Amino acid sequence: MRIRFGITSIAIMLLMELTAQAQRFEDFFTNKTLRIDYTFCGDRNKQQIAVDQLNVSPGWYGKRQRLADVPVEGYGQIVVKDHRTQQVIYRHSFSTLFQEWLSYPESENKSQSFENVFLVPMPLDTVDVTVALFDNRRTVTTSLTHQVVPSDILIRHIGEHHITPYDIVQQPKDSTRCIRIAFIAEGYQQEEMPTFLNDVNIACEALFAHEPFRSMKDRFQVVAVKAPSTDSGTSTPRKGIWKKTALSSHFDTFYSDRYLTTLHLKDMHDWLAGIPYEHIIVLVNTDTYGGGGILNSYNLSMAHHPKFRPVVVHEFGHSFAGLADEYAYPHEDIPMYPHDIEPWEPNITTLVDFNSKWKDMTDGEPDSKIGLYEGAGYSMKGIYRPCEDCRMRTNENPEFCPVCQRAIERLINFYTE
Repeated sequence: MRIRFGITSIAIMLLMELTAQAQRFEDFFTNKTLRIDYTFCGDRNKQQIAVDQLNVSPGWYGKRQRLADVPVEGYGQIVVKDHRTQQVIYRHSFSTLFQEWLSYPESENKSQSFENVFLVPMPLDTVDVTVALFDNRRTVTTSLTHQVVPSDILIRHIGEHHITPYDIVQQPKDSTRCIRIAFIAEGYQQEEMPTFLNDVNIACEALFAHEPFRSMKDRFQVVAVKAPSTDSGTSTPRKGIWKKTALSSHFDTFYSDRYLTTLHLKDMHDWLAGIPYEHIIVLVNTDTYGGGGILNSYNLSMAHHPKFRPVVVHEFGHSFAGLADEYAYPHEDIPMYPHDIEPWEPNITTLVDFNSKWKDMTDGEPDSKIGLYEGAGYSMKGIYRPCEDCRMRTNENPEFCPVCQRAIERLINFYTE
């Protein structure tokens, strides 16, 4: 995901006003999921956020501890406060395609809207929900605060009937402290579901062959959601090919031929309603190279290209762990990261605050391969990665580098310990 725009800073970041007090889940929430659908719209100069729909479904499958903390900052955050006391009782981070679109020239003179969906535990009492978006200088660009009353009769009930068929692929050791991944079929017709299930098994084998996923495998639940499509495959606009599929995915996102995404997030979550899930991996029934990963939104990958295995793992590094791309190309230098700001991603640095990154992994180890390698985050100069190569840099490298492994391990521990 690329975000490379600069917008006038707001003096006080949302993060500075948040408190990280520990709460007991049952004091504020019930075992249900509140799904909030938003519309993000605007152009590079002005953005707006609007509530589209409130939904409630059985079961809560996200974190139940460290409710007011986030392990990675992201390009946006959703914050839930108890209305009466104004205590922060839940917080989650994310990134969005809308913010990425703002980095493209098209957004200079065109306004556009994007669907966004966020899951929070269903509150017991009235809450104030704030959604804030950050720019690449880690400052708030726009925000919205709105009230949710749990007794509101217009909150739509979903996931109680007509649940999409799914298979449990992997069970965790402790279902009360685990990370739940849902693979969802895109562009598979009903008769192609055996192929989808085989593709899920291949993706799981690839993911859990990598450390630290391999040694922490028993902390994950995996399900395969068999959402059927009318047509087989996916849309390719540059060829005039438009398919009727479950998630309406397509290549040529932002006119990039390899950028395969879906903009229909409400449809995606409708297919998943009533199923235990938090993190989403979309497998697309195509042999054309492409995919994308967006922090705490979804990871989408083609399933039948020879590079399927490394790509689905790489994109999960984005969507699950918030890892940055570590590559840069001489012919395409993109100023996504200002050199006077330390990026929030754990595996790149501008040296502004190197102490917060992997400096401790280089001290006292003169022969270590961990260090500072210039060229990362789409820039050849001024941005550094920790190792010569990594799964976040090339498809050919077989593993995540030690710095990325540590970041992933910390994230898994955050959610499961």
